[in-house]
Amino acid sequence: MSPYVAPVVMLIASNVFMTFAWYGHLRYPTAPLWIVVLVSWGIALLEYCLAVPANRIGHEVYSAAQLKTMQEVITLVVFAGFSVLFLKESLGWNHLAGFALIACGAALIFKW
Repeated sequence: MSPYVAPVVMLIASNVFMTFAWYGHLRYPTAPLWIVVLVSWGIALLEYCLAVPANRIGHEVYSAAQLKTMQEVITLVVFAGFSVLFLKESLGWNHLAGFALIACGAALIFKW
């Protein structure tokens, strides 16, 4: 897989894991906190196994700033989907407008 494409695919997958690690437990508010922490930690390990190689591979063709920006935009897109589909929370116009402004900032990183 191309070093242009592989980091994007791997960062999407890693962000799915990280979103579940950080926010998945919110659907289970009665679960004991120590169990939530251990499960989240295990899920986060999978995220690191994808994110670290994604950044190593991606750094062949992208700057560190571009990789970080890419990761943040991917995080927002994954989180938006997760929030609506898994947590059953709605996104308002203000969330979408805020995400759009962040996307505009990301475009500046890749433009010059």
